[in-house]
Amino acid sequence: MSNPIDMDVVRRIGTLSRIALTEEEVSTFSRQMGDMLGYFDKLQELDTESVEPMAYAVERTNVLADDVVHESLTPQQALANAPGQTADLFTVPKVLDQGS
Repeated sequence: MSNPIDMDVVRRIGTLSRIALTEEEVSTFSRQMGDMLGYFDKLQELDTESVEPMAYAVERTNVLADDVVHESLTPQQALANAPGQTADLFTVPKVLDQGS
């Protein structure tokens, strides 16, 4: 297969991506992108008629634990290590300027 990704295409992609590319990078990326497209062409040669579509290459299962109801912390327990508190609330330093 001839290389469908010429250096002008790589330069255009670099411009659209706002990436400054050297001529050496343009040449390298042109070859690498052409190689990738060649791999896709190779995959097109495979007979996939009897292959079932799938989302993942390996079987995936849910790894989350079961929801189990536990006793909640009291407000006093939750606030025990809080650096600042007012009544049953955490207090934190102001991070936004009110004048903006």
